Amino acid sequence: MNIGITVYPTYGGSGIVGSELGSELAERGHNVHFISSTLPTRLTELGERIHFHEVEMMTYPLFEHQPYSLALATKMATVARAENLDLLHVHYAIPHSISAILARESIKSKRYLPVITTLHGTDITLVGADRSYLPITKYGLQQSDGVTAVSKFLKKATIETFDYDEIEVIPNFICAHSYKRDLDSPLRAELAGDGENLLVHVSNFRDVKRPVDCVEILAKVRNKGANARLVMVGDGPQRSACEYRAEQLGVKQYTHFAGKKANISDYLAVADIFLLPSELESFGLAALEALACEVPVIASRVGGIPEVVTDNETGFLSNFGDVDKMSEDVLKLLGDEEMRVRFGRAGRESAVTRYSATEIIPQYISFYEKVLGAKSANA
Repeated sequence: MNIGITVYPTYGGSGIVGSELGSELAERGHNVHFISSTLPTRLTELGERIHFHEVEMMTYPLFEHQPYSLALATKMATVARAENLDLLHVHYAIPHSISAILARESIKSKRYLPVITTLHGTDITLVGADRSYLPITKYGLQQSDGVTAVSKFLKKATIETFDYDEIEVIPNFICAHSYKRDLDSPLRAELAGDGENLLVHVSNFRDVKRPVDCVEILAKVRNKGANARLVMVGDGPQRSACEYRAEQLGVKQYTHFAGKKANISDYLAVADIFLLPSELESFGLAALEALACEVPVIASRVGGIPEVVTDNETGFLSNFGDVDKMSEDVLKLLGDEEMRVRFGRAGRESAVTRYSATEIIPQYISFYEKVLGAKSANA
């Protein structure tokens, strides 16, 4: 198949999943065309079957904000004709599904181009549910030729918000060979030079991720005598608040802000515990990546996280904001190496058997074939 994929190239799990989906499809012999403003960060290299088409923006004084949605639709239509695409697969509903539908309509006199929309979370729970976007988001869902969601939670939320239920759940995935434990990595010695246990958090540091809670947890476990260090990977609006809180609580010297990193797996491979105290997660891709590296997860019992993390088996779940319980759970794991290893191995087993690319990519291919089959039947 010739498949067009559009993602947000720099932020969030949707870009990561879309990029890695394209790479996996290319390995299986399909031709993949990424259509985006910039090259997605997880797309480390192009190849014979992976192509990138940049959405070019014009500057014009009349436009206070550049009309990216229209430029994207134009590029989608151009690439679809030039590369004879079989379908467009867009990740994140707004504005990608609308642009794709506009592109489809603009070339339908020549051929029909199916549009598949994958919902990732805040495109439904935050952006799409906002009154200013809800009608157009619902239109995008209804006009898509196929819709998938990354978790059962997100499918339920979409049905409740938009009264739309023609959704197939295809979860996020990991490449098992890319995520694995590596305590002998030089990075471990670099981060834990005094032999500290490493607590790791990965996010875009938005309010909903509650990264400041990670600093609170570190302070509490250190006050109980644990030799722990916190590694914060990523960047965003709450980073300065985290730095300030670490200084207030006297744990600044035990908190390392790594910034944005392309090699997230390197940090997870040397971690002892992963912290995800989010207020909402539609899936929890970072938690899945941690589990694949045999790292127990301390997380909030929200959204799709319980579908990924099994409480008291691969980690511990708490009400969001309950940093006291989360701190106690960290102390349990740090004080019981046998438990920590058992949780880690169970997490790896769960990640590989339920969420590996070898399990999930065929589900996407089957969904593509179903949509294309419906198109042929209606032709």
